Amino acid sequence: MKSKNLLLVIGVVVIVGGVVSYISWQSAKTPGRLDGFAQCLKDRGAVFYGAFWCPHCQSQKALFGKSKKFLPYVECSTADGQGQLPVCQDKNISGYPTWEFTDGSRESGEVSLEKLAEKTGCALPGLAE
Repeated sequence: MKSKNLLLVIGVVVIVGGVVSYISWQSAKTPGRLDGFAQCLKDRGAVFYGAFWCPHCQSQKALFGKSKKFLPYVECSTADGQGQLPVCQDKNISGYPTWEFTDGSRESGEVSLEKLAEKTGCALPGLAE
């Protein structure tokens, strides 16, 4: 009797695990709402400079949800978090996040999606055009 209960529990765990894995897999395949917008920012030459340890950079990325993987992001911090990489030193990046645009202008701090759309001409889903 004990072994039947154990088999039943194992079976339920396997089934539940399979369902959770399937849902996660499906979710990962679904495009993010801002995929096209993030890709457009990159295509239009915008660059987002940040650091892995920067909470404002994490908040900026969070605005994009799943679409953050398409951001034109440049990591500025050394792996130990104590220095700045040459790519950002050469650009005189002094704070994070910093967005740079093709006209040479910059925006520092967390920048709204609306402001990014305005600076690049990229269409932001959900905004009237």
